[in-house]
Amino acid sequence: MIKITTCIIVEDQPPAQRLLQKYIADLGTLKLLGTFSDALEAMQFLQENHVELIFLDIHLPKLSGLNFLKTLETKPNVILTTAFSEYALESYEYSVVDYLLKPFSFERFVKAVLKVPKKEGSKTAQVPIGEPDVNRKKGEVFIKSGHEHVRLEIDSIFYIKSDADYTELYLEKTKYLTYDSLRYWADTLKPHSFIRVHKSYVVNLSKIKKISGNLIVLSNDAKIPLGRSYKDDFMDEVLN
Repeated sequence: MIKITTCIIVEDQPPAQRLLQKYIADLGTLKLLGTFSDALEAMQFLQENHVELIFLDIHLPKLSGLNFLKTLETKPNVILTTAFSEYALESYEYSVVDYLLKPFSFERFVKAVLKVPKKEGSKTAQVPIGEPDVNRKKGEVFIKSGHEHVRLEIDSIFYIKSDADYTELYLEKTKYLTYDSLRYWADTLKPHSFIRVHKSYVVNLSKIKKISGNLIVLSNDAKIPLGRSYKDDFMDEVLN
């Protein structure tokens, strides 16, 4: 029997709320009871409802996430989410389950949830990890896009674009949305001649047709901006 864990989200940024809601729905072993934009709303909800897990942002209006934790007499399991790594050490003083540094992938999210202590006598479902599976020998990648797993030839990817809380993989005639960070894709596909050229773009070097100033033109005529801080490393890679 699958053990379902009740949870809430306390997060004031709509993109982060949507990402967590998506990950929770995809995982299948969590039941989301509510999403709150500030800690005071969540506090009132907890007074009337039993919750086993909180996804809690540190930077919140009115009352910070850490100060919110101090007010709780009975603490559910807590997974902190934040874009600021400097709070990591302090957060563990509150016995949190894990600390997710934004942006985080679905795989990292699953690893955090699997750390939630099991109740005695309960069974937890085995959860498949949703990270793209890269087969370097065949040059293929399985990606999770929506509710589908799609196999792509890595060389068919022209470029990858970061857009708020997700990334888009662009092929010649189509694109796929994924929930892994641009940093993840840059690191994973680097051995396949992909390089980050802008804070929002990773490109396939084999698809470049020409470079015009601070603009990269690909063989499908897509135009990609070349960021100033990435230009030297990019030119070294292209010319050597």
